[in-house]
Amino acid sequence: MAVAVIPPLPAFPLAQRMSRMKASAVREILKVAERPDVLSFAGGLPAPELFPVEAIAQAHAEVFADEGRAAMQYSTTEGYGPLREWISSHLGKSGLRVATEQVLITNGSQQGIDLVAKVMLDPGDLVLVENPSYLAALQVFSGYEASFAVVGSDNDGMKVDELERMVAERKPKLIYLVPNFQNPKGTTLSLERRHALVRFAQRHRILILEDNPYGELRFRGEHLPSLASLDDEGVVLNLGTFSKTLAPGLRIGWAVGPREIIRALTVAKQSADLHTATVAQRATARLLSRFDYNAHLDGLRVVYGERCLAMLGSLERHMPAGTRWTQPDGGMFLWVELPRGMSADTLFPLALEKRVAFVPGSPFFASEPRGEFMRLNYSNRPPELIEEGMRRLGAVIAAQQ
Repeated sequence: MAVAVIPPLPAFPLAQRMSRMKASAVREILKVAERPDVLSFAGGLPAPELFPVEAIAQAHAEVFADEGRAAMQYSTTEGYGPLREWISSHLGKSGLRVATEQVLITNGSQQGIDLVAKVMLDPGDLVLVENPSYLAALQVFSGYEASFAVVGSDNDGMKVDELERMVAERKPKLIYLVPNFQNPKGTTLSLERRHALVRFAQRHRILILEDNPYGELRFRGEHLPSLASLDDEGVVLNLGTFSKTLAPGLRIGWAVGPREIIRALTVAKQSADLHTATVAQRATARLLSRFDYNAHLDGLRVVYGERCLAMLGSLERHMPAGTRWTQPDGGMFLWVELPRGMSADTLFPLALEKRVAFVPGSPFFASEPRGEFMRLNYSNRPPELIEEGMRRLGAVIAAQQ
Protein backbone atom coordinates (compact mmCIF):
# COMPACT_ATOMS: atom_id res chain seq x y z
CA MET A 1 0.00 0.00 0.00
CA ALA A 2 1.30 3.37 -0.96
CA VAL A 3 1.85 5.74 1.91
CA ALA A 4 0.84 9.31 1.33
CA VAL A 5 3.67 11.76 1.88
CA ILE A 6 2.53 14.90 3.59
CA PRO A 7 4.58 17.86 2.41
CA PRO A 8 6.12 20.01 5.17
CA LEU A 9 4.13 23.04 6.13
CA PRO A 10 5.57 26.35 4.99
CA ALA A 11 7.38 28.34 7.66
CA PHE A 12 5.18 30.80 9.47
CA PRO A 13 6.08 34.37 8.58
CA LEU A 14 7.69 36.10 11.53
CA ALA A 15 7.25 39.75 12.44
CA GLN A 16 9.57 42.04 10.52
CA ARG A 17 11.21 43.15 13.77
CA MET A 18 12.73 39.67 14.13
CA SER A 19 15.12 40.50 11.30
CA ARG A 20 16.70 42.99 13.71
CA MET A 21 16.91 40.59 16.65
CA LYS A 22 20.08 38.50 16.63
CA ALA A 23 20.84 35.61 18.94
CA SER A 24 23.05 36.61 21.85
CA ALA A 25 26.66 35.97 20.92
CA VAL A 26 27.43 35.35 24.59
CA ARG A 27 24.69 32.74 24.97
CA GLU A 28 25.77 30.98 21.79
CA ILE A 29 29.39 30.94 22.93
CA LEU A 30 28.44 29.50 26.30
CA LYS A 31 27.05 26.42 24.57
CA VAL A 32 30.59 25.43 23.59
CA ALA A 33 32.67 27.33 26.13
CA GLU A 34 31.14 25.81 29.26
CA ARG A 35 32.48 22.32 28.63
CA PRO A 36 34.07 20.86 31.78
CA ASP A 37 37.50 20.75 30.14
CA VAL A 38 37.44 24.42 29.09
CA LEU A 39 38.61 27.24 31.35
CA SER A 40 35.89 29.70 30.42
CA PHE A 41 36.05 33.42 31.13
CA ALA A 42 33.16 34.06 28.76
CA GLY A 43 30.02 34.11 30.89
CA GLY A 44 28.97 36.99 33.09
CA LEU A 45 28.77 34.59 35.99
CA PRO A 46 29.01 35.33 39.71
CA ALA A 47 30.85 32.83 41.89
CA PRO A 48 28.35 30.05 42.77
CA GLU A 49 30.27 29.10 45.92
CA LEU A 50 29.35 32.55 47.30
CA PHE A 51 25.60 32.12 46.84
CA PRO A 52 23.96 32.08 50.32
CA VAL A 53 22.26 28.78 49.46
CA GLU A 54 21.41 27.69 52.99
CA ALA A 55 19.93 31.06 53.95
CA ILE A 56 17.88 31.23 50.75
CA ALA A 57 16.65 27.65 51.25
CA GLN A 58 15.66 28.39 54.84
CA ALA A 59 13.77 31.51 53.78
CA HIS A 60 11.81 29.51 51.19
CA ALA A 61 11.04 26.78 53.74
CA GLU A 62 9.70 29.37 56.17
CA VAL A 63 7.55 30.96 53.47
CA PHE A 64 5.95 27.60 52.65
CA ALA A 65 5.49 26.79 56.33
CA ASP A 66 4.05 30.13 57.42
CA GLU A 67 2.38 31.64 54.36
CA GLY A 68 2.40 28.95 51.69
CA ARG A 69 -1.09 29.50 50.29
CA ALA A 70 -0.68 33.26 50.01
CA ALA A 71 2.77 32.82 48.47
CA MET A 72 1.39 30.53 45.77
CA GLN A 73 -1.51 32.81 44.83
CA TYR A 74 -1.60 35.54 42.20
CA SER A 75 -0.27 38.86 43.46
CA THR A 76 0.07 42.52 42.50
CA THR A 77 2.09 43.56 39.49
CA GLU A 78 4.02 46.19 41.45
CA GLY A 79 5.56 43.52 43.67
CA TYR A 80 5.48 42.27 47.24
CA GLY A 81 5.12 45.23 49.60
CA PRO A 82 7.76 44.34 52.24
CA LEU A 83 10.33 43.66 49.52
CA ARG A 84 9.66 47.00 47.86
CA GLU A 85 9.94 48.70 51.25
CA TRP A 86 13.31 47.04 51.90
CA ILE A 87 14.63 48.14 48.50
CA SER A 88 13.42 51.71 49.06
CA SER A 89 15.16 51.83 52.45
CA HIS A 90 18.35 50.22 51.16
CA LEU A 91 18.66 52.62 48.23
CA GLY A 92 18.09 55.53 50.58
CA LYS A 93 21.22 54.61 52.55
CA SER A 94 23.30 55.21 49.42
CA GLY A 95 21.63 58.55 48.66
CA LEU A 96 18.83 57.48 46.32
CA ARG A 97 15.66 58.42 48.17
CA VAL A 98 12.51 56.99 46.62
CA ALA A 99 9.11 56.13 48.06
CA THR A 100 7.97 52.52 48.08
CA GLU A 101 5.41 53.46 45.41
CA GLN A 102 8.30 54.31 43.09
CA VAL A 103 9.67 50.74 43.22
CA LEU A 104 8.56 48.13 40.67
CA ILE A 105 9.76 44.53 41.09
CA THR A 106 10.93 42.97 37.80
CA ASN A 107 12.21 39.61 36.58
CA GLY A 108 15.82 40.69 36.84
CA SER A 109 16.97 44.06 35.61
CA GLN A 110 16.85 42.65 32.07
CA GLN A 111 13.06 42.81 32.17
CA GLY A 112 13.38 46.40 33.31
CA ILE A 113 15.28 47.25 30.13
CA ASP A 114 12.61 45.53 28.05
CA LEU A 115 9.73 47.31 29.80
CA VAL A 116 11.39 50.71 29.39
CA ALA A 117 11.88 50.06 25.69
CA LYS A 118 8.27 48.94 25.37
CA VAL A 119 6.81 52.07 26.95
CA MET A 120 9.29 54.62 25.59
CA LEU A 121 10.29 53.62 22.07
CA ASP A 122 8.44 53.76 18.78
CA PRO A 123 9.99 52.30 15.62
CA GLY A 124 12.77 54.57 14.43
CA ASP A 125 13.25 56.35 17.77
CA LEU A 126 16.85 57.11 18.64
CA VAL A 127 18.63 55.54 21.61
CA LEU A 128 21.96 56.97 22.65
CA VAL A 129 24.40 54.33 23.93
CA GLU A 130 28.05 53.98 24.82
CA ASN A 131 30.25 52.24 22.31
CA PRO A 132 30.74 49.43 23.25
CA SER A 133 27.59 48.76 25.28
CA TYR A 134 25.78 45.94 27.07
CA LEU A 135 24.88 43.39 24.42
CA ALA A 136 21.49 42.31 25.80
CA ALA A 137 20.33 45.94 26.00
CA LEU A 138 21.24 46.42 22.34
CA GLN A 139 19.18 43.30 21.57
CA VAL A 140 16.17 44.76 23.38
CA PHE A 141 16.32 48.15 21.67
CA SER A 142 16.78 46.51 18.26
CA GLY A 143 13.73 44.34 18.94
CA TYR A 144 11.63 47.47 19.39
CA GLU A 145 13.00 48.78 16.09
CA ALA A 146 14.96 51.66 17.57
CA SER A 147 17.99 53.20 15.91
CA PHE A 148 21.24 53.99 17.68
CA ALA A 149 23.51 56.95 18.17
CA VAL A 150 26.83 55.95 19.69
CA VAL A 151 29.00 57.92 22.09
CA GLY A 152 32.66 57.17 22.59
CA SER A 153 33.98 56.01 25.95
CA ASP A 154 37.31 55.91 27.74
CA ASN A 155 38.54 54.92 31.19
CA ASP A 156 36.19 57.50 32.73
CA GLY A 157 33.12 56.12 30.95
CA MET A 158 30.86 57.79 28.41
CA LYS A 159 32.35 60.91 26.77
CA VAL A 160 29.57 63.22 27.88
CA ASP A 161 31.12 66.23 26.14
CA GLU A 162 30.12 64.68 22.80
CA LEU A 163 26.40 64.82 23.60
CA GLU A 164 25.60 68.45 22.73
CA ARG A 165 26.89 67.99 19.20
CA MET A 166 24.95 64.79 18.77
CA VAL A 167 21.64 66.15 20.06
CA ALA A 168 21.92 69.06 17.66
CA GLU A 169 21.70 66.58 14.79
CA ARG A 170 18.79 64.53 16.15
CA LYS A 171 17.29 64.36 19.62
CA PRO A 172 17.39 60.89 21.21
CA LYS A 173 14.38 59.46 23.03
CA LEU A 174 16.51 57.62 25.57
CA ILE A 175 20.07 57.55 26.92
CA TYR A 176 21.19 54.11 28.12
CA LEU A 177 24.35 53.35 30.08
CA VAL A 178 25.88 51.18 32.79
CA PRO A 179 27.76 53.78 34.86
CA ASN A 180 29.42 51.43 37.36
CA PHE A 181 31.92 48.80 36.19
CA GLN A 182 30.39 48.74 32.76
CA ASN A 183 29.64 45.56 30.84
CA PRO A 184 31.77 44.86 28.81
CA LYS A 185 34.64 47.25 29.66
CA GLY A 186 34.61 47.33 33.46
CA THR A 187 35.06 51.12 33.44
CA THR A 188 33.19 53.61 35.65
CA LEU A 189 31.63 56.96 34.79
CA SER A 190 33.50 59.71 36.64
CA LEU A 191 31.77 61.98 39.14
CA GLU A 192 32.28 65.04 36.94
CA ARG A 193 30.68 63.28 33.99
CA ARG A 194 27.78 62.06 36.13
CA HIS A 195 26.88 65.61 37.03
CA ALA A 196 27.32 66.74 33.42
CA LEU A 197 25.15 63.92 32.05
CA VAL A 198 22.29 64.62 34.46
CA ARG A 199 22.42 68.35 33.66
CA PHE A 200 22.39 67.55 29.94
CA ALA A 201 19.35 65.27 30.27
CA GLN A 202 17.51 67.83 32.38
CA ARG A 203 18.25 70.60 29.90
CA HIS A 204 17.01 68.60 26.92
CA ARG A 205 14.32 66.57 28.75
CA ILE A 206 15.71 63.17 27.73
CA LEU A 207 15.19 60.09 29.91
CA ILE A 208 18.34 58.38 31.19
CA LEU A 209 18.11 54.63 31.78
CA GLU A 210 20.72 53.94 34.46
CA ASP A 211 21.42 50.20 34.53
CA ASN A 212 23.24 49.40 37.76
CA PRO A 213 23.63 45.65 38.30
CA TYR A 214 27.23 45.88 39.55
CA GLY A 215 27.21 49.06 41.65
CA GLU A 216 27.48 47.27 45.02
CA LEU A 217 30.50 45.25 43.90
CA ARG A 218 33.09 48.03 44.26
CA PHE A 219 36.27 46.59 45.77
CA ARG A 220 38.57 49.58 45.20
CA GLY A 221 38.10 53.34 45.47
CA GLU A 222 35.25 55.47 46.74
CA HIS A 223 31.53 54.94 46.13
CA LEU A 224 30.11 57.36 43.55
CA PRO A 225 26.52 58.63 43.71
CA SER A 226 24.03 57.15 41.28
CA LEU A 227 22.75 59.32 38.45
CA ALA A 228 19.27 59.00 39.94
CA SER A 229 20.46 60.42 43.28
CA LEU A 230 21.84 63.48 41.44
CA ASP A 231 18.56 64.09 39.61
CA ASP A 232 15.94 66.42 41.07
CA GLU A 233 13.83 66.78 37.91
CA GLY A 234 12.74 63.20 37.21
CA VAL A 235 14.89 62.42 34.15
CA VAL A 236 16.59 59.26 35.48
CA LEU A 237 15.17 55.75 35.77
CA ASN A 238 17.37 53.42 37.81
CA LEU A 239 17.52 49.62 37.46
CA GLY A 240 18.95 47.21 40.03
CA THR A 241 19.04 43.48 40.70
CA PHE A 242 19.88 40.79 43.22
CA SER A 243 21.33 38.61 40.43
CA LYS A 244 24.91 39.73 41.04
CA THR A 245 24.71 39.91 44.85
CA LEU A 246 22.41 37.08 46.01
CA ALA A 247 21.81 34.71 43.08
CA PRO A 248 20.71 35.12 39.45
CA GLY A 249 18.31 32.19 39.80
CA LEU A 250 16.03 34.30 42.00
CA ARG A 251 15.29 36.50 38.95
CA ILE A 252 14.46 39.52 41.11
CA GLY A 253 15.32 43.03 40.01
CA TRP A 254 13.70 46.43 40.33
CA ALA A 255 13.07 49.71 38.58
CA VAL A 256 12.83 52.98 40.48
CA GLY A 257 12.07 56.39 39.08
CA PRO A 258 9.44 59.02 38.34
CA ARG A 259 5.97 57.89 39.34
CA GLU A 260 4.44 58.34 35.88
CA ILE A 261 7.15 56.17 34.31
CA ILE A 262 6.82 53.49 36.99
CA ARG A 263 3.06 53.47 36.38
CA ALA A 264 3.60 52.99 32.65
CA LEU A 265 6.09 50.18 33.30
CA THR A 266 3.58 48.53 35.62
CA VAL A 267 0.89 48.55 32.93
CA ALA A 268 3.38 47.08 30.45
CA LYS A 269 4.40 44.38 32.93
CA GLN A 270 0.76 43.42 33.47
CA SER A 271 0.57 42.32 29.86
CA ALA A 272 3.98 40.63 29.96
CA ASP A 273 3.83 38.33 32.99
CA LEU A 274 1.20 39.64 35.45
CA HIS A 275 3.81 39.74 38.24
CA THR A 276 7.21 38.42 39.29
CA ALA A 277 7.16 35.04 41.07
CA THR A 278 5.52 35.56 44.45
CA VAL A 279 7.31 32.75 46.29
CA ALA A 280 10.73 34.13 45.34
CA GLN A 281 9.72 37.67 46.31
CA ARG A 282 8.43 36.64 49.73
CA ALA A 283 11.43 34.42 50.41
CA THR A 284 13.83 37.20 49.43
CA ALA A 285 12.03 39.69 51.65
CA ARG A 286 12.15 37.23 54.55
CA LEU A 287 15.84 36.55 53.93
CA LEU A 288 16.73 40.25 53.88
CA SER A 289 14.78 40.92 57.06
CA ARG A 290 17.35 38.97 59.09
CA PHE A 291 20.28 38.28 56.74
CA ASP A 292 23.39 40.48 57.11
CA TYR A 293 23.31 41.69 53.54
CA ASN A 294 26.08 44.23 54.03
CA ALA A 295 28.43 41.61 55.47
CA HIS A 296 27.59 39.38 52.52
CA LEU A 297 28.46 42.22 50.11
CA ASP A 298 31.74 42.77 51.95
CA GLY A 299 32.60 39.11 51.38
CA LEU A 300 31.82 39.35 47.67
CA ARG A 301 33.96 42.46 47.32
CA VAL A 302 36.95 40.78 48.96
CA VAL A 303 36.78 37.70 46.73
CA TYR A 304 36.09 39.59 43.49
CA GLY A 305 38.83 42.08 44.29
CA GLU A 306 41.30 39.23 44.78
CA ARG A 307 40.22 37.62 41.51
CA CYS A 308 40.44 40.86 39.59
CA LEU A 309 43.97 41.47 40.89
CA ALA A 310 44.86 37.87 40.02
CA MET A 311 43.70 38.41 36.43
CA LEU A 312 45.47 41.76 36.11
CA GLY A 313 48.69 40.19 37.37
CA SER A 314 48.29 37.18 35.08
CA LEU A 315 47.75 39.43 32.09
CA GLU A 316 50.97 41.29 32.93
CA ARG A 317 52.86 38.02 33.07
CA HIS A 318 51.42 36.23 30.07
CA MET A 319 50.13 38.69 27.46
CA PRO A 320 52.48 39.56 24.59
CA ALA A 321 53.59 43.11 23.84
CA GLY A 322 50.92 45.27 22.26
CA THR A 323 48.07 43.87 24.38
CA ARG A 324 46.22 46.35 26.61
CA TRP A 325 43.40 46.05 29.14
CA THR A 326 41.20 48.06 31.48
CA GLN A 327 41.70 48.31 35.26
CA PRO A 328 38.30 47.80 36.94
CA ASP A 329 37.53 49.07 40.45
CA GLY A 330 34.64 46.66 40.83
CA GLY A 331 32.18 44.47 39.01
CA MET A 332 32.94 41.29 37.10
CA PHE A 333 34.66 42.13 33.79
CA LEU A 334 37.65 43.63 32.11
CA TRP A 335 38.22 44.51 28.46
CA VAL A 336 41.28 43.47 26.47
CA GLU A 337 42.56 45.14 23.31
CA LEU A 338 44.60 42.74 21.19
CA PRO A 339 47.82 43.62 19.36
CA ARG A 340 47.38 45.54 16.12
CA GLY A 341 45.86 43.57 13.27
CA MET A 342 44.55 40.73 15.42
CA SER A 343 40.86 39.66 15.53
CA ALA A 344 39.20 38.18 18.61
CA ASP A 345 36.65 36.42 16.37
CA THR A 346 39.49 34.63 14.56
CA LEU A 347 41.24 33.94 17.84
CA PHE A 348 38.24 32.35 19.57
CA PRO A 349 38.28 28.88 17.91
CA LEU A 350 42.06 28.74 18.34
CA ALA A 351 41.70 29.49 22.03
CA LEU A 352 38.98 26.87 22.37
CA GLU A 353 41.40 24.29 20.98
CA LYS A 354 43.67 25.16 23.91
CA ARG A 355 40.69 24.82 26.28
CA VAL A 356 40.29 28.47 27.19
CA ALA A 357 37.37 30.74 26.25
CA PHE A 358 36.42 34.42 26.21
CA VAL A 359 33.78 36.58 24.53
CA PRO A 360 34.85 38.39 21.33
CA GLY A 361 34.11 42.10 21.59
CA SER A 362 32.50 42.77 18.22
CA PRO A 363 28.84 42.08 19.27
CA PHE A 364 29.03 44.81 21.93
CA PHE A 365 29.30 47.59 19.35
CA ALA A 366 26.08 49.26 18.25
CA SER A 367 27.83 50.80 15.26
CA GLU A 368 30.46 49.21 13.05
CA PRO A 369 31.78 46.12 14.88
CA ARG A 370 35.40 46.18 15.98
CA GLY A 371 37.17 42.86 16.13
CA GLU A 372 40.28 43.70 18.15
CA PHE A 373 38.65 43.42 21.59
CA MET A 374 37.63 40.65 23.98
CA ARG A 375 35.73 40.57 27.28
CA LEU A 376 37.03 38.54 30.20
CA ASN A 377 35.07 37.58 33.32
CA TYR A 378 37.13 37.17 36.49
CA SER A 379 34.44 36.64 39.13
CA ASN A 380 33.73 32.99 38.34
CA ARG A 381 37.21 31.46 38.69
CA PRO A 382 39.67 31.18 41.61
CA PRO A 383 43.13 32.78 41.23
CA GLU A 384 44.98 29.58 40.35
CA LEU A 385 42.63 28.85 37.43
CA ILE A 386 42.77 32.48 36.32
CA GLU A 387 46.56 32.16 36.17
CA GLU A 388 46.38 29.00 34.08
CA GLY A 389 43.69 30.43 31.82
CA MET A 390 45.65 33.60 31.08
CA ARG A 391 48.76 31.50 30.43
CA ARG A 392 46.88 29.50 27.80
CA LEU A 393 45.29 32.61 26.31
CA GLY A 394 48.59 34.50 26.19
CA ALA A 395 50.22 31.61 24.35
CA VAL A 396 47.41 31.54 21.77
CA ILE A 397 47.75 35.29 21.16
CA ALA A 398 51.52 35.16 20.95
CA ALA A 399 51.34 32.35 18.40
CA GLN A 400 49.36 34.61 16.04
CA GLN A 401 51.89 37.46 16.02
